[in-house]
Amino acid sequence: MVQSSTTRDSGAAAGDAVPGRAWLMLALATVGFAVNFWAWALLSPLGPRFKDSLELSSFQQSLLVAVPVVVGSLGRVPVGALTDRFGGRVMFPLVSAATVLPVLYLGLAGHSSLAALLAGGFFLGVGGTAFAVGVPFVGAWFPPERRGLAIGVFGMGMGGTAISALSTVKLVDAHGMANPFLLTAAVLVAYAVLAALLLRDAPGRTVPTEPLSRRLADTLRLGVTWQASALYAVAFGGYVAFSVYLPTYLKTGYGLTQADAANRMAGFVLLAVAMRPIGGWLSDRLGPVRVLAVALGAVLAGATVQALTPALAPVGTIAFLTMAAALGAGSGAVFALVALLAPANKVGSVTGVVGAAGGLGGFVPPLVMGSLYGAYGSYAVGLVLLGLVAAAALTFTETGVRTALTRRAAVARPR
Repeated sequence: MVQSSTTRDSGAAAGDAVPGRAWLMLALATVGFAVNFWAWALLSPLGPRFKDSLELSSFQQSLLVAVPVVVGSLGRVPVGALTDRFGGRVMFPLVSAATVLPVLYLGLAGHSSLAALLAGGFFLGVGGTAFAVGVPFVGAWFPPERRGLAIGVFGMGMGGTAISALSTVKLVDAHGMANPFLLTAAVLVAYAVLAALLLRDAPGRTVPTEPLSRRLADTLRLGVTWQASALYAVAFGGYVAFSVYLPTYLKTGYGLTQADAANRMAGFVLLAVAMRPIGGWLSDRLGPVRVLAVALGAVLAGATVQALTPALAPVGTIAFLTMAAALGAGSGAVFALVALLAPANKVGSVTGVVGAAGGLGGFVPPLVMGSLYGAYGSYAVGLVLLGLVAAAALTFTETGVRTALTRRAAVARPR
């Protein structure tokens, strides 16, 4: 059964006007999320290049782009709990500064072998934990009825992967392998300094006093933690999987050039990014269950069409863009659900676990797709599996999640 807090100490009480500083904090957090995700996604556009230069197998290439995803995902659990304790003012500069070292290592020395790339990619995963910092930080500044929109806007920072897709290959071609990594490191340092100077936690932010282990144990007992984790593994996991593997898919399956494939991946990412706040906004008005149901139905339809390997123009492009829009809106809806149901002093912890599930949901598909292509010479089976997972998530949304929300509304209703 979903448990929820009966009181919410936040920067703005329900019904109050949102203060101007809240929007400034939202903007700063969104920029930080984008910068860290830019760093987190640096290896993905270069996957085909490393495959050719290091003579990697399809599975090895998939592993290379997936390692930062899984580390960044698992790291969200402790980082989310630490954000509950120390706040975003401390954690945003800390995560950004910590990401600088693996970025410099990969650019200057860590790209000459698969082992070096995997080691650098492991620590590059730190950048992916920024998500677990931003959700509780932003949520504390906004009243419950505005959190879906606010967290959706923050979620647009995942567009940092588009920055990487559009710029990394071009910078390497023009100036050498180190250039995009040096540029990203400089931006991370600048943001860490800016965040340390300007970020402020919301007044009245609820600070937990329990030990970290107890808070994590309590978080895992919440129904919303598991419900949101399952849905986010599909919605955000699908987005992450496509954002890291789509260049390889398009190059291998359709014979596109590396640059063309990266540009098309950027279009996928940008549409998903634009739809995330829309998903949150619609969830504030229509409820997250309705938004999730429509989004998951669209993913099922798009995956089914693409499993037939249609021509890229126009059918394949429409299928991919439909899935991009649906995955973005669905990701926004999941965290509207979290903002609605999670206790105020556990939002960071819940976000960490849910974010980890989403990232892990993005870790598995590239490995599966690479393995299936190596075995069968086709991606069709992988897309069929995506459709089946979306169908299962849709059924769960319309049954278990809808029932939990109904029970929560009954408990919250004045008697």
